[in-house]
Amino acid sequence: MMKEDISRRDFLSRIGKVALLSPLYSLSQNAWAAAVLTDNAFKYVIANTTIFEGAKERCCHIGIKHDNSILISSDPLQADKVIDGTNYITSAGFIDILADNGRNTEQSYTIFEEYKLADGVTTALQMHGGHHNAHYYYNHFREKQHWINYGVSTKVMRIRTQYKSLKERLRKVEENLADGALGVSHSIEYQPTPTQETVAYAQLAQKYNRPLFLHLRYSSAEKELEGIKEAIDIAKQTGVSVHIDHINSTGGTFNMEKALTLIREAISQGLHITACVYPYSYWATYVPSTRFGPGWKQRYGISYEDLEVVGTGQKLTKSLFYKYRKEGYWRLVAVPEGTMDMKKTVDLALQEDFCMIGSDGGIERSRAANNHPRGAGCFATALHHGTKIGIPLHKMLEKMTSMPQKLIGAPLAKRGKIKNGYLADLVVFDKNKVNGKANVANPNQYSEGIEAVFVNGELAYYQGKLKAKKGQPIRHKKNSLAIE
Repeated sequence: MMKEDISRRDFLSRIGKVALLSPLYSLSQNAWAAAVLTDNAFKYVIANTTIFEGAKERCCHIGIKHDNSILISSDPLQADKVIDGTNYITSAGFIDILADNGRNTEQSYTIFEEYKLADGVTTALQMHGGHHNAHYYYNHFREKQHWINYGVSTKVMRIRTQYKSLKERLRKVEENLADGALGVSHSIEYQPTPTQETVAYAQLAQKYNRPLFLHLRYSSAEKELEGIKEAIDIAKQTGVSVHIDHINSTGGTFNMEKALTLIREAISQGLHITACVYPYSYWATYVPSTRFGPGWKQRYGISYEDLEVVGTGQKLTKSLFYKYRKEGYWRLVAVPEGTMDMKKTVDLALQEDFCMIGSDGGIERSRAANNHPRGAGCFATALHHGTKIGIPLHKMLEKMTSMPQKLIGAPLAKRGKIKNGYLADLVVFDKNKVNGKANVANPNQYSEGIEAVFVNGELAYYQGKLKAKKGQPIRHKKNSLAIE
């Protein structure tokens, strides 16, 4: 816990000063004594914290100004509210590019955002699925209060179910991009689509200088590399920036080393390709999905009894599997831990400069959520796992901050870095304690080691408690064709 010592009010009174302050947060006596007693320029100060400047650690003080930007100082700073950052790392807030809350967004968004916040996430972007009507989405949610920043891509899967002709589908995708959608997303395993149709969506994404997020076509050992090659070919044909969703579970589960080599070679030829992983050895999906189509037991080397309904502890049987599949109810089941070999999948991908972190998850209920634990614990788990396998902490943080910021571009301007003048989306964490607690039996658990989170300059989360709702929409300007 952060130090509870002498408050600023007490210190000032002891030296005969009068102050009408709100000392809600504490600082050590020595730091108060060193502070320069001038007119307040800051709403908050994070004192004696550690940041990364490249690979180098620096001890400093961070002031959060009244315009919600930050100032980094080697000298102590003064504010009404001060957090002692001694022995804590302060990072730019984590950006989840692959957040997922597509099935029940309007009812569950506050729960979804709460668990993201407690995992250090200050911006959750639904770039895997997103929304089929960006104009409606942003107009609807701007009237509500949000724990964190939010945004969506245009969801091709839903558009394809609504419109029969390719011309109508393309018109709707372009309408979404013109209305500020952050990119184009499609899942061609769950909704098989001709390659040339996918190319047409990619051409629209490229026209608006937005990324194309792809859930690849194949998840089998025999064919997954064909999905990688298809994504690379789409990038080559269109020039679009292609992001491969959760390559550890789709595209590189069985042949990760070869998949990464293909991507590396494509990048060396000037193509723009990125990928993400979530740091778990098991995946989860819905019983009626095409992923559980004929041959799934052979593809994944598991059977009915290996499947567990997330959040309930219920193990499936053959009869339950087909009952749930026939009902069509979107019941999420997880495969066993170890189904994906971390050393041969996630650990290899994390070594690559083009690979970042994306949760592919979200919590939708306050209790007994039927959601993969990555919806609550992805980023803390990734920090713990990455450093455990020898990846430098600053590299792991880049995969959660500056890399997703660069991929999305202008809508995330002045976020994703600890830099003077940047917005105060910040997370303060203990590098020795940070880890996810969520598990298949109980996904509804806050992460460990996340001490404080600021969103748009306000303290949103502190020592396990929710504070202020200051999240903002992340979107492109209407009709914007360029990322600055």
